[in-house]
Amino acid sequence: MGVLLALGAWGAQAQPAASTLELDVEGKIGKTNDASHHAYHFTEAQLLALPVHSITTATTWTPRSTFTGPLLADILKTVGAYGTQVEFRTLDDYTYTVPVSDCDRYDVVVAYSMNGQRLKISDFGPLFLIYPRDAYPDELTGALGDSKFVWQIKALIVK
Repeated sequence: MGVLLALGAWGAQAQPAASTLELDVEGKIGKTNDASHHAYHFTEAQLLALPVHSITTATTWTPRSTFTGPLLADILKTVGAYGTQVEFRTLDDYTYTVPVSDCDRYDVVVAYSMNGQRLKISDFGPLFLIYPRDAYPDELTGALGDSKFVWQIKALIVK
């Protein structure tokens, strides 16, 4: 009996960390749903309700895969963003800023799944900023291009 309990406990610990699908957006936004923080908090249901788009591309860290989620433009539209830049903040406190104009140029996707599987924290999740790298190899390859692929996203700051 003790062995079974030990195996059960080990199995529970061996499971990958579940990632909560949510996103906070703040900064230069016209709509909020968290007035105390002047922010818009997207729940999982709200993110999943946005129109779904896919980009099939390779990254430096993944083979050619299909990444699915809402367009960054749809997220920004939902919150009434009026800035020119978006700073991405990640679970490990990394930050990176991209121009809002990338939304129109590349149809950037904030992916929550890869090849039909929900992204886990251990696999770039819960959210991974994806550009169509294969369609724009001259612009999105190399160190500068790689830096745009931000993963483990938890928040956006519109500037």
